[in-house]
Amino acid sequence: MSITEAPQSNLARLTPNSVTGTTPVAPHRLARIGVLSELEHPSHLFANLTPNWFASIMGTGIVAVAAASLPEQFLGLHTFAIVVWAAAALLLIALTAATAVHWVRHTDTARSHANNPVMAHFYGAPPMAMMTVGAGTILLGKDVLGLRAAVDLDWVLWTAGTVTGLAAAAIVPYLMFTRHTITASSAFGGWLMPVVPPMVSASTGALLIPHAAAGQARLTLLMVCYAMFGLSLLASLIVITLIWYRLAVHKTGDARMVPTLWIVLGPLGQSITAANLLGGVAHEALPAPYSTALQAFGVVYGVPVFGFALLWAGVAGAITIRTVREGLPFSLTWWSFTFPVGTCVTGTSALALHTGADLFRYAAVLFYAGLVAAWITVAARTAHGSVRGRLFLPAAPSAIAEPA
Repeated sequence: MSITEAPQSNLARLTPNSVTGTTPVAPHRLARIGVLSELEHPSHLFANLTPNWFASIMGTGIVAVAAASLPEQFLGLHTFAIVVWAAAALLLIALTAATAVHWVRHTDTARSHANNPVMAHFYGAPPMAMMTVGAGTILLGKDVLGLRAAVDLDWVLWTAGTVTGLAAAAIVPYLMFTRHTITASSAFGGWLMPVVPPMVSASTGALLIPHAAAGQARLTLLMVCYAMFGLSLLASLIVITLIWYRLAVHKTGDARMVPTLWIVLGPLGQSITAANLLGGVAHEALPAPYSTALQAFGVVYGVPVFGFALLWAGVAGAITIRTVREGLPFSLTWWSFTFPVGTCVTGTSALALHTGADLFRYAAVLFYAGLVAAWITVAARTAHGSVRGRLFLPAAPSAIAEPA
């Protein structure tokens, strides 16, 4: 999960070993200019890729998607959102290719992730990365690619993300129940990662409903999205309860896992988004009074959950500040500060649209400002660690052990 081991310096690599008398290999050419300097060879960047890398695409893509739905549009915001969406799309292509190389060259390591009781949960990240980029494509990419191409590409990404997301939602809990060693203190925010993708499918699927064939195809898509909404919501409520219990009984635990507390905002914000987006397009497939009831449900459900999201954000924020003061090392878990907050932006924006309340309009802007600040910070730290190669080193054993 996190990268904490201090790598050998280039000087150490050139120092003869006092025991064997041998001299390690000299730094590679890229290391001499500071690129991948903490790896013995550039090809090693594929050796330890983990599925949680896709959280960086989720966190980048949601910045663009949230901007497109923001009730207050500022000068330059749309252009900024298109640039960020394009960056997320390129990252998705690059990371997918790198993951393929990882599976081909380091098959045993790749297969071991499923048996890791922490890392296995992050198989939920690739599906959500695909669907986030897909949503950005239909909301923003249409200005670059054209509407028809954007819709077709979104269908591909949504279908791939939905299929793999449903697989993660079933397979990862199965592995938890049958293989992983779990204790009473094991619950952490990452447990939500495999069960949230169906909720992302529900919210992003709402964007495709108007583009589906009228009649049974459109109705089926709407019903499937609502079914995935329920699947993810109930599973998330179970996991959030376990996380609350773990915090109350076993406290916050390892500092490196504290950022994952923010993942709880993911199903909360995403469910508000899904309920309102699906309610907004229900009339495309259902007659009144059902379509009217579903639209009302978005607000009736969304406002109370918005309240709980504020409560959790306050608690998670207080714990995070406390941990920062004590020492919070950087790791890929910091991307938990981005996507979950982004879902709160989209959910709050949807409530602003359906209620007309200034409260939600201003809250959405405030949340978005926090999202952008978090994204800039985490992206900069990730870029620095990636260029140096630190984030491609194998994680310390303690970093992938049980979180408490």
